[in-house]
Amino acid sequence: MSTNTLSEEAEKRLIHFFNDTIDPEEMSKAIRKLNYVITLGILRQDPTLQNELINLENSFFWLNELAEVLNPYLNLE
Repeated sequence: MSTNTLSEEAEKRLIHFFNDTIDPEEMSKAIRKLNYVITLGILRQDPTLQNELINLENSFFWLNELAEVLNPYLNLE
């Protein structure tokens, strides 16, 4: 796992984006919907996606992690 730190400016911009621009719950829903659509494409074995399968698998993981940070859905008991 990478431990890159964000610049102070990038951190301020992200805070502004998530606090003032978009509702975190809506963003997490959008991320999950996008993951679902991409997964459907892979499940249908679209030949254009086969070349990027490993990258897509990693992207699914990190997008779901981001969605969980924005709106913890899977961790609810």
